[in-house]
Amino acid sequence: MEKPTYHVLVCNSFRVGGDPQGVCNRKDAVDLLQMLESEIADRGIDALVSSTGCLKQCERGPIVVIYPAGWWYFGVTRQKMDVILDALEQGEPVPELLAG
Repeated sequence: MEKPTYHVLVCNSFRVGGDPQGVCNRKDAVDLLQMLESEIADRGIDALVSSTGCLKQCERGPIVVIYPAGWWYFGVTRQKMDVILDALEQGEPVPELLAG
């Protein structure tokens, strides 16, 4: 397998016991995963999408992190994710949405 250009991590709040207890999961992070998989394929973005355990920023969820750039986005909605993907197609972050 060839290494993708981007690795998009989506917090889904899963804890050691496997229970989805955190904010990200309750705020539809699962829907973000499905949207990302579909949009990345449709747009031809070279990226791998992964669901993560808790990223310890619960009050700021849902959280999306894009590597290798290290771009962290808090409070991601479907609308924000669309803007983030538009920028990712150009290889750039969305400065006004980046975690500060």
